[in-house]
Amino acid sequence: MSLTRGVQQAAEKTPDDRNRHVDLLRALAISVVVAGHWTAVVVTTDDGVEGSNALSQLSWSHPVTWALQVMPIFFLVGGFANGASLGSHHRSGGDAAGWLLNRSARLLRPTTFFLVAVTAAGFTARAFGVDPDLVAMGIWAASIPLWFLAAYLSLVFLAPLLYAVHRRYGLAFPAAVAAVVLLLDVARLGYGVPLIGSANFLLVWLIFHQLGFSWQDGSLRPRPAYAAAAGAAGLGLLVWLTAFGPYPVSMVGVPGEELQNTSPPSFALVLLGLIQTAVALALRGPANRLLQRGRPWTAVVAVNAVILTVFLWHMAAAVATAVVLYGTGVMPEPDVDSGAWLLLRIPWLAACAVVLAALVTATSRLEVRSGGGPGRGHAVGDAVLAGGFELTAAAWRVITTLGLVSVVAGLLSIAMADRDYEDVTGFPLWALAAYLTGAGLLRLARIRQAGLTRPNGAGRRAGTGTGRRRPGPPD
Repeated sequence: MSLTRGVQQAAEKTPDDRNRHVDLLRALAISVVVAGHWTAVVVTTDDGVEGSNALSQLSWSHPVTWALQVMPIFFLVGGFANGASLGSHHRSGGDAAGWLLNRSARLLRPTTFFLVAVTAAGFTARAFGVDPDLVAMGIWAASIPLWFLAAYLSLVFLAPLLYAVHRRYGLAFPAAVAAVVLLLDVARLGYGVPLIGSANFLLVWLIFHQLGFSWQDGSLRPRPAYAAAAGAAGLGLLVWLTAFGPYPVSMVGVPGEELQNTSPPSFALVLLGLIQTAVALALRGPANRLLQRGRPWTAVVAVNAVILTVFLWHMAAAVATAVVLYGTGVMPEPDVDSGAWLLLRIPWLAACAVVLAALVTATSRLEVRSGGGPGRGHAVGDAVLAGGFELTAAAWRVITTLGLVSVVAGLLSIAMADRDYEDVTGFPLWALAAYLTGAGLLRLARIRQAGLTRPNGAGRRAGTGTGRRRPGPPD
């Protein structure tokens, strides 16, 4: 079945009671991320092909980042999807390990291919004599999306525990976490306490993930007027905190600036995310009514079917486009603060979109087919005989945990590598090895789980196996 036909069928068979607004938010967020990253790219060729961020030269654009910083929305809809999936999984008798293996498959298969492909490209470029500095910068730029994926995977792996916390404490938990973020900022910015701000790399995104749980189970459904009023109040407070301090205006990182709202994430970013959440909740009714129409909903389904592929490859597309257009002198290089530069963003964005479309067409099958392993109705509770060696359920839980930790540690290390890192692969070899080892361990655990759930292939015939899934929005 072609991707187009699969998308059409998925759109037609979507239940009427699905909260389609969540899928729309996810599709809009990825579109904003891709367009924002591409627009901010500055390429120069004075001393070889070099890349930088326009935000460091266009201070007037910093308020625009309030609309471009949509990471809170990703975690909000991620929490919503995880809550729906966990609830369904538990109702069918599944356990946390089975859910984690299933969920990780959907994220790791496209990611593993991306890392292997980018590594191979860097190695090949070096083998053909390309300047190591240029290769290092290209690999670094292509891997920019991995920092978000590492944070998101961390919360996915913690989701079973966080879901239990949500069911016990509800909205009180994210409210308490927001208070902790504020206290950490006071200590960090007001008293110069070092290091503690690093906790916000997880805590800030945790807030919105938990709000997604609450939205999904109905405990966060204020009336539109109340949501709009809350958003307006939050906006007023955010304006005050950025106009009179201590927070900078830009809600994305600005190279060279000492104080950032994203590194580490700040309480100002929490406020922005809460404003976005309030707006999203206020618009859920009109959005769901709009998406009952065939064409808008089909477009949303199409984007969601390949959303991880788009996210992973969009900066690689920008790197390839820059090499072709700027490396050959086709694209002019006016001053960044000029009208000509802004006008040239249009053909630049169009060229990046063409390259990304080609990459998505070539690689999206990995995401579409990543339905994950089985696990519903079967706890990881029995020993398994693999190659004549029996492992206990406890041993498989250890293997799964080691796999999850290795994957996150590897991704974080790759994402944090310096842009001048000149290893033969463009990545720290140990970090790449850690990721691949973790992904391999999780793959083994999924194979073992499939053996429990599909004895002699019965699971596949019953529809509980790991066959191809129809393209469509994530669960």
